[in-house]
Amino acid sequence: MPSIHETRRLPYSAKQMFDLVADVGRYGEFLPWVVATRVKSNDGREMVADMLVGFKMLREKFTSRVVFDAPRELTVHYLDGPMRDLDNHWQFRDVDGGCELEFDVSFTFRNPLFESLAGQYFDKAFRKMVAAFEERAAKLYGGEPA
Repeated sequence: MPSIHETRRLPYSAKQMFDLVADVGRYGEFLPWVVATRVKSNDGREMVADMLVGFKMLREKFTSRVVFDAPRELTVHYLDGPMRDLDNHWQFRDVDGGCELEFDVSFTFRNPLFESLAGQYFDKAFRKMVAAFEERAAKLYGGEPA
């Protein structure tokens, strides 16, 4: 199962970064390949949302449950879509001069061939998405993206 772990130190507070990541309804404004999002329910502790992801003519819809522990962590559980599994976990800690963000993601495709192909591009796609979050933070909170 492909997975990745990333730790970043950013010049924003843990709450600012938590709020940015938790704002799933706005992902279509800045995340690559996210065509649209729809928040189906959100009680402040848990959200269920659909995300339409596309590249050229391909479009796939994912449904996830997002569990919040503001402003410390956010966990995403895959509910439905083209994959067998897709989970990610975010942790946010205030440190001198900003926050430390830890991110883990792992996935399994239903089709082993797709998983093999995706694994080859996963790191590059992940880096592009991390950069999009950093650029969004700079736009919302000021400063330069890392």
